[in-house]
Amino acid sequence: MTPNRSGPSRTRNRRRSVAGSQSGQVLVLGMLLAGAATLAFMRYFDTGRSVHEKARQDHVLDAAAYSGALVQARSLNMLAYINRTQMAHQVAMAHLVTLGSLALFAGTEAGRVLAANPPAHVIAMHFGPEHAAAYLAAAKAAGLEHRADSHASLAAAYAEHDRTARSVLALAAARVASRLVETRDQAMREVIAANYPGEGAFELRVTHDGAAAFLATYAGNPRLRPFIHDVQALYRFLDPRDHITRSRFPVSARCPTWRHELRRRGRTVLDDQGVWQSIDTQSYHAVRSNRWIGCYFREYPMGWGWVPPQPSVLLDAPFVDDPPHTFGDQDFWRWVHESTSWDISGGNANPLANSWAHAARQQWAGGGLPVYQGLASVHTMPSARFSVVLARPGHARLVYTSQAAAEAYFRRPQLRGDGLQELANTFHPYWQARLSAPVQLHAEAQP
Repeated sequence: MTPNRSGPSRTRNRRRSVAGSQSGQVLVLGMLLAGAATLAFMRYFDTGRSVHEKARQDHVLDAAAYSGALVQARSLNMLAYINRTQMAHQVAMAHLVTLGSLALFAGTEAGRVLAANPPAHVIAMHFGPEHAAAYLAAAKAAGLEHRADSHASLAAAYAEHDRTARSVLALAAARVASRLVETRDQAMREVIAANYPGEGAFELRVTHDGAAAFLATYAGNPRLRPFIHDVQALYRFLDPRDHITRSRFPVSARCPTWRHELRRRGRTVLDDQGVWQSIDTQSYHAVRSNRWIGCYFREYPMGWGWVPPQPSVLLDAPFVDDPPHTFGDQDFWRWVHESTSWDISGGNANPLANSWAHAARQQWAGGGLPVYQGLASVHTMPSARFSVVLARPGHARLVYTSQAAAEAYFRRPQLRGDGLQELANTFHPYWQARLSAPVQLHAEAQP
């Protein structure tokens, strides 16, 4: 009898079928797990890439903001150099106008020496040989007064300095100030474009811009006058040229305490209109007396020169518009009493020499102190601060947004010698740049 083998065979076949079915399920599960892992990896990769791209954009914007602040600092330092150069031109003009009045003075004194009015031996007898020698030496300056003519070289140099300060430098400063924000923003855009070459457009927006109204244009007169006076004091050539020498012995029995006087007067002045002028005179004041007015000084001008502006008004310099050039037909003292308000019994001026200087004055072309660029408001430590926002399309169709802030600030490289703190200004090139803390945005990426 043949044994039945169909039972065990079926069992094995069933087991093989079940095993095949389980291996298929594991494969599907493995593929699902692999797909999930791939998705998770891709997600983490995208996240990492986004974080990296966002961090890089933050650094790029920081670099751009610092570059913008650096442009601001350089512009403010450029204004400081321009303002200081304008002051240097003013000092040069002061020297030139002083040379002009001295040229007039020397030329007119040469004429008085040659005319012996007053004679050199009289000066020597009363004031000593050194004064007489100086008086005689003026003869070598004959014709020098023509150097101070309004169309001569000194006046031309003065006009060129004035043009440079008032036109060239003032316009350059105005251009730097007016384009401060534009130049800063352009620099930031160039930094961003250099870091993302060939990419699409980006949006750069400046917020909280303190530089937009940081500067203002000021009239030089009268704001700059005190500062220029301080600068003028550094140059001995521009100091007052005042000196009085008295004769060594009494000269009149009626006026026993009086002495002949040799009065030298000279000043370089920045007048109320902001224009330079200079006057130089010297006169011999001889003691005289009569029964009508008693003791007085008879003035003999020895040299004079005046380079004033228009109108020609010099404070504390008495003069008249139409003085006589000789007193052969009238007494000096009588003319003074009838035509002037001078004090010839005292005082320390040279009014007749001033009058002759005014009559022969040379008025040079010039427009006064230039406008300049300064801070719109002065605080203890102001700064030109701004914030900037950068929005740029990035990976996975996200728009990355970054924010930064920077400023140009004023700081001396060394402390002042007097221990005082210097206020920020546009006359010292001590402006620097730095990043500052921005106001954080609520959302840094948008879909």
